[in-house]
Amino acid sequence: MLIGELAAATGMSRDTLRFYERRGLITGERRPNGYRDFPPETVPWLQYVRTAQALGFTLAEIRQVGEELRGAPDSAERLSALFEEKLRIVEARMEELAAVRGELLERVGAGCPLG
Repeated sequence: MLIGELAAATGMSRDTLRFYERRGLITGERRPNGYRDFPPETVPWLQYVRTAQALGFTLAEIRQVGEELRGAPDSAERLSALFEEKLRIVEARMEELAAVRGELLERVGAGCPLG
């Protein structure tokens, strides 16, 4: 599948696909004419990448997880563990943001300097 075909199949731009390739998320073999040739399983993988990004995973995390999960017999359990770990991080960040929100609410209209 050429990069243009992959872009059409995923709704992603060619630049995005090239970026993902530079980051090691996808790989395509070079044809003799220099064109990239991506395997068909790249399409569902890229859908996974987009979903994982929406869930707060970084591209580095997605690349690492992808390497871990490919062909792993216990991938569902490992994926659930990763989700639980990400959930803990999100909840901790929410607590931090709630504390910042509280501080801001106290200062609204108080004319309190930042010191």
